[in-house]
Amino acid sequence: MATSKLRLTVFYDYICPFCYIGSRRILALSDQYELEINWSGIEIHPETPVQGRSTQSLGYSNQQWSQMMQALDELAKVEGIAMQDHDFTTNSGPALRLAEAAKKDGREVFYRLHEGLFEALFCQGRNIADREVLTELAHQAGMSEEQIGQFCDQMDIVKRLQWNLQMARQHRITSVPTYIIGNRLLSGAQPVSMLRDAAQQACAAS
Repeated sequence: MATSKLRLTVFYDYICPFCYIGSRRILALSDQYELEINWSGIEIHPETPVQGRSTQSLGYSNQQWSQMMQALDELAKVEGIAMQDHDFTTNSGPALRLAEAAKKDGREVFYRLHEGLFEALFCQGRNIADREVLTELAHQAGMSEEQIGQFCDQMDIVKRLQWNLQMARQHRITSVPTYIIGNRLLSGAQPVSMLRDAAQQACAAS
């Protein structure tokens, strides 16, 4: 049973498969802590069109990509995630805006959508920039019709995402996932043991 409250920030993007791994791992700490996570979405490839593009266009060499995908496959298996071959990416802006809108419908709704967006892209190969796909996932998560209908046009959501990007730049964050836990900044899909260590330090210092 969780006994201590732990506040932390996670910078993430739905088109990053390592953020899917990282999300599962930080949420594993809920067995020990009452988590209050500031999920701060940032677009890592805002130039990507909504229709998507091949991952070959991301600029990695064949060797770099092969090594990354081998590491990803091993991590996904450990977390019990059945990922498809990662050969497609899309624009994450609409998904990030939808996730911000989901927060207004409550924690449980947000987390259902959060997991659903990752699963749709990486396990089902769906385009999470497509409005029909997003609407379907929003309904499955239990979002209100008001938030579904307005998420693209709410200025507070646009400003929130701009703020996230500003904060990432101030902290010199150049990759996702990145965690800020207490005074520690951890980048990448860190092992759960490393996240627990940072959490223990943060709680001890508070």
